[in-house]
Amino acid sequence: MSKSDQLRIDAQELAQAWSRTLPSVLDASDQAKVWPDEAESNVLRVHITTAGRSLYSFDFKCTYVDSREVRVELVDVERDNHAVDERTDIIQTLVDDYVRHLHECAQQLHALTTR
Repeated sequence: MSKSDQLRIDAQELAQAWSRTLPSVLDASDQAKVWPDEAESNVLRVHITTAGRSLYSFDFKCTYVDSREVRVELVDVERDNHAVDERTDIIQTLVDDYVRHLHECAQQLHALTTR
């Protein structure tokens, strides 16, 4: 990351902006929590709970590579507070959708992260 393209926003402010923006790109019935990583100032942690009876929850690590690019990694998937096999088709489909939504959220916040 070049010095000129570093993330220049307070991690707490960025997490709050994500918290406001993420619901607009998720399904209305999904719930999300966003908070800054305690160890890395360019990382946000995102917990998404699916709606309905499936009771899936997903944890993601969103790392700002620079002021524009976000790398999204799946950390964990649980169903009703129990670990599940992340390789199933339904889980992979949900993960792909959420990763896309997380990138959409980051894109909507470019004006904030590139200032």
